[in-house]
Amino acid sequence: MNPDALTHTASATHDAVLVPLLSLFLVMGLIQVIRPQLLWRVNARLQKGWVKSPDATEPTSKGYALQRVSGVVFLGVATWMLIQVL
Repeated sequence: MNPDALTHTASATHDAVLVPLLSLFLVMGLIQVIRPQLLWRVNARLQKGWVKSPDATEPTSKGYALQRVSGVVFLGVATWMLIQVL
């Protein structure tokens, strides 16, 4: 069997898994940039078991601004990775 054929098959399978995963990352990054409050609401629901007041953990406006900046960086990296895969 041709080793190049095996490498190509493995690469195609790897790409088939990475594209939807990176697309999901792009959607999450967009949510983080556009509406970071949505991500906080989901996280607050997950904290209810061990945090007395999950509402008290909401970030300030500066915290949300920092999340937006990190979301832009995250989108850049995820986009670069998706371009490399395609």
